[in-house]
Amino acid sequence: MMNIYVGNLSYQLSSEELREAFEQFGEVSSANVVMDKLTGRSKGFGFVEMPDRASGEEAIKQLDGAPLKGRNVRVNEARPRENQGGFPPRRAPRRA
Repeated sequence: MMNIYVGNLSYQLSSEELREAFEQFGEVSSANVVMDKLTGRSKGFGFVEMPDRASGEEAIKQLDGAPLKGRNVRVNEARPRENQGGFPPRRAPRRA
């Protein structure tokens, strides 16, 4: 399984259009454009999951810097999510 980050997306691009762009390289498990919860508008990036790593690597190679709905997208392997907000992770309460 390969999780792929796609940045610099057009704000008009849908998750389905993102899926279609990656399907030319192989099976796509999921494709999601990240939306702002308050405005309902795209944040300009998304994630694609592909079950075959070789297909994912080929998609990254071919699509990084390529135009997609009028914008040159940035495509690379997604990094694990880091702690948000600068606070340490919450610990479970101690039991006496």
